[in-house]
Amino acid sequence: MAKSFQDLSSKRQFHWTAKVSNEEQEQEEVTSKDSSPNRNEEGKTENIKVHSFKNPQVSNTKSSTLNTIHENKAEDKQESSSATRRKLQTIAVARLKSVLTAFGRNRSNFQQGLGTRVVGTLFGHRRGHVHFAFQKDSTSQPAFLVELATPISGLVREMASGLVRIALECDKEEEKKVSRLIDEPVWRTYCNGKKCGFATRREIGAKELQILKAVEPISMGAGVLPGNGEEESADSGEIMYMRAKFERVIGSRDSEAFYMMNPDSNGAPELSIYLLRV
Repeated sequence: MAKSFQDLSSKRQFHWTAKVSNEEQEQEEVTSKDSSPNRNEEGKTENIKVHSFKNPQVSNTKSSTLNTIHENKAEDKQESSSATRRKLQTIAVARLKSVLTAFGRNRSNFQQGLGTRVVGTLFGHRRGHVHFAFQKDSTSQPAFLVELATPISGLVREMASGLVRIALECDKEEEKKVSRLIDEPVWRTYCNGKKCGFATRREIGAKELQILKAVEPISMGAGVLPGNGEEESADSGEIMYMRAKFERVIGSRDSEAFYMMNPDSNGAPELSIYLLRV
């Protein structure tokens, strides 16, 4: 009996010891399981810390790169704008130079332009043709000089008999570039309604300048200038002239009129000249 009781008590002690050891083992396992998430969380936290530590560097690098790109773009825009500005300045200077050059070439034409009051001179040798010259003033170059096929002696007779109307007509050419009316080279001539041949535009020459220089002090009047002493012919001998102020009226780019102004400003003008492009 005593032996059996000892065996039973030893078995119970064994089972209790085994149970305690099992419970301790299970408790350690639970503790290890509970600690493993903490370790994982600690690992994640460390990773997050590492990432959070690394992110500022990356963001700084990206921001510096973006700033560099923006600066390069701004520099490119500034360079392109400055180049465009220099190009525009060069073009403007070139245009200004061309305008000044053209102005210098045509300066004489601007100086010879006619206003609403002009000086008109009718002159020619006794046996020669009539010349008409219109000047801006008595000292300027003639802006319009034309030679008529009419003898000056015949025109003097017409003027002695009454009023004289001279019409100069030229053709309008559609293909031709429109120019000033006084620049037309050839005209058909009509004197008081009668056809009197053709008139031709002339360039001022030495003889014409000499005649206009001789009558420069005369504002209005008529007379005879002495010849050069040679035998009288169509291009030599005494020179008849008539000088007066004319009123210029522009109807359109194809019509102009010159009316001789009377000293007393009464009555119709004794001489009228019409330029027409038809």
